[in-house]
Amino acid sequence: MSWDKFDFKNFITLQRGFDLTRDSMKGGEYPVVGSNSIIGYHTEFKQKPPGVITGRSGSLGDVQFIDVPYWPHNTALWVKDFKGNDPKFVHYKLKTLDLARFNGGGAVPTLNRNNLDNLIVRIPPPPEQNRIASILSAYDDLIENNLKRIVLLEEAARQLYKEWFVGLRFPGHEHTRIVDGVPDGWSEGAVGNLVKVQSGYAFKSRDWLSEGNPVIKIKNIDNNTLDINDCQCVSDEVTENAAKFQLKGGDFLIAMTGATIGKVGIMPRTQKRYYLNQRVGILRPTLEPNPISFLFTFFNTENAQSQVLNFAAGAAQPNISPGQIESIKFLLPTESLLTTFIESCQPLFDQRLVLLEQNEKLKQARDLLLPRLMNGDITV
Repeated sequence: MSWDKFDFKNFITLQRGFDLTRDSMKGGEYPVVGSNSIIGYHTEFKQKPPGVITGRSGSLGDVQFIDVPYWPHNTALWVKDFKGNDPKFVHYKLKTLDLARFNGGGAVPTLNRNNLDNLIVRIPPPPEQNRIASILSAYDDLIENNLKRIVLLEEAARQLYKEWFVGLRFPGHEHTRIVDGVPDGWSEGAVGNLVKVQSGYAFKSRDWLSEGNPVIKIKNIDNNTLDINDCQCVSDEVTENAAKFQLKGGDFLIAMTGATIGKVGIMPRTQKRYYLNQRVGILRPTLEPNPISFLFTFFNTENAQSQVLNFAAGAAQPNISPGQIESIKFLLPTESLLTTFIESCQPLFDQRLVLLEQNEKLKQARDLLLPRLMNGDITV
């Protein structure tokens, strides 16, 4: 089938999102979708699915597909009219158009939808759109399923931690004397009993490149995961001075400043060389077996996060030092119980790394196919 050329305005209609106050996005059921993420929840929705959103202010060109009722925020543009095109095809098509190049803002990047009106796009007939979208969606569905499995693995570790170290229903608890809430043989411990915390390398502003060796920054840590795709890079020459900050699969990282302070992530396995930026901490084990599974679950507790926030309180910019992280306290179980917990959780974390590695390969395969399918280079 032949592909037709359209002015963008004849392909789809984009509309600016709707205003909402921050306070109104705290207790609702429906997601409020901003420039690059879900930024809150509201009691009402503006649009029914399917929806396609792209960043309008701040983060430009990040495209999201929405399959639930939602509220498009005014920091985003949403597709008001698909004009008979397949919504998922539209989602993938927008990903290939590099919309950020149409930035018309100053200090704050801004995408004016009117600047897109005369952009020429090549579009196949709807049946071919459906087939292309199905091929790409298959990759995204596998990625999403793996993410759901990762959440279940993390939850299994958290429940075991809660059972043993919060509820004190650990193996043998029936025969263990507990005094003032502390089981016999346990002690007041701290993160520094298990790991040494080291901050990342202080790369200079002149070092940053769009290609090269990627660097993990604070913005790459979110929701127990690391986004290893959206990275600034540095040259080989720069990394010669940062060799000891090269990351490997399984490294445990923590944000040390800013809005995501205290959030953690585990580095996936990858063939690329990644490096760690300053203000992101790496927790290096000082004993065997590796206690990262224990600390990962601990840092997801309210106890750990409240201690982080207490250290960070009072400063204009939330900040915590490696020494302060090492001083965060918890009840340290006996060596044998800690080992039993780690050995019980390690298969969960090994499987988590496998799933993350699979997802990276799926993303690479999808991203290789995406432009070729969208340009009609591959017949489907």
